[in-house]
Amino acid sequence: MTENTNPEPSSAEAPTVHRRRPRYAGKYPRGFDEKYKERDPVLFGETVAKVIASGKTPAGTHRPILVAEILGVLEPRPGEVALDCTLGYGGHAESLLPRLLPGGRLVGIDTDPIQLPKTEERLRALGFGADVFSVERCNFAGLPQVLARVGVSGADVVLSDLGVSSMQIDDPTRGFSVKFDGPLDMRMNPERGQPVSAFLERVRVDALSSLLVWNSDEPHAAVLAPLLAGKKFSTTRELATAVRAALPRARPEEVEVSVRRVFQALRIAVNDEFSALETWLRHLPACLNAGGRVAVLTFHSGEDRRVKRAFESGLREGVYSAIAVEVIRPGPEERRANPRSTPAKLRWARR
Repeated sequence: MTENTNPEPSSAEAPTVHRRRPRYAGKYPRGFDEKYKERDPVLFGETVAKVIASGKTPAGTHRPILVAEILGVLEPRPGEVALDCTLGYGGHAESLLPRLLPGGRLVGIDTDPIQLPKTEERLRALGFGADVFSVERCNFAGLPQVLARVGVSGADVVLSDLGVSSMQIDDPTRGFSVKFDGPLDMRMNPERGQPVSAFLERVRVDALSSLLVWNSDEPHAAVLAPLLAGKKFSTTRELATAVRAALPRARPEEVEVSVRRVFQALRIAVNDEFSALETWLRHLPACLNAGGRVAVLTFHSGEDRRVKRAFESGLREGVYSAIAVEVIRPGPEERRANPRSTPAKLRWARR
């Protein structure tokens, strides 16, 4: 028998097949799912740095706002208990945690089942173990229940960064953005409640008109409501197109502002954001230790009004010993570096 001098390699000897990463068409990525460089800062730090330097937020991340100012008003100290009630990407938590050590801990609260595991994994990779950092997936309106579950009677430091995060806005599949086409959803927790598409099909004209005024101060509410309520829209693009078509005589820049206001009003509605915020503000004083500090970042007048009134009422009633006299806003440098910080307002209170 002739000896086979070129035997087939066994499975153990089979060469490893190296597969190339999927490539996007053209020089720059167009879709969120193609932006793999921005979404992998470990391998592509230079790309991420260029995106940040250009005044943009890298895909799949969130740039924390007013970090130095928040640390200044919260004054986190070693051994204290902190609550980040809207953990998001964890940018603020990442700055708070080292200042709580040794002996302190931070509890991160978030209702988003998609982002929360990613943030927990990211902060664990930075060295924050379960003894100093834990997460609770729930709405921050349930603050007293969270404290009971984690076994503490009160917090020394509390932070809430309200509104929607960059990860949610930038991901078309979440349905928050007016820039990318996607399913008309906008739920921060896609496992609960109804998407905006279902909400619009059921809402009455008068209710939608009031909602557009109450949630976003939309001046064209009376015109828009009859053209949107009871109608079927499946995607974000369909809704944005309908809003634009409803305002043919308005200036283009005015129309685009109305599109964003409609999206904001509907997002607030399907997530019941104002009710959750009011509940959280009502429970907040009882969840703070004596001398405890709270900071709240708001991004539109509806949020800011509620926080301002709650803090002023608490000061009159003696619940708070001090509150912010004026809001703190991002400076010119931060606004240039991160345009999404522009509408932010920071208020604080002390127990």
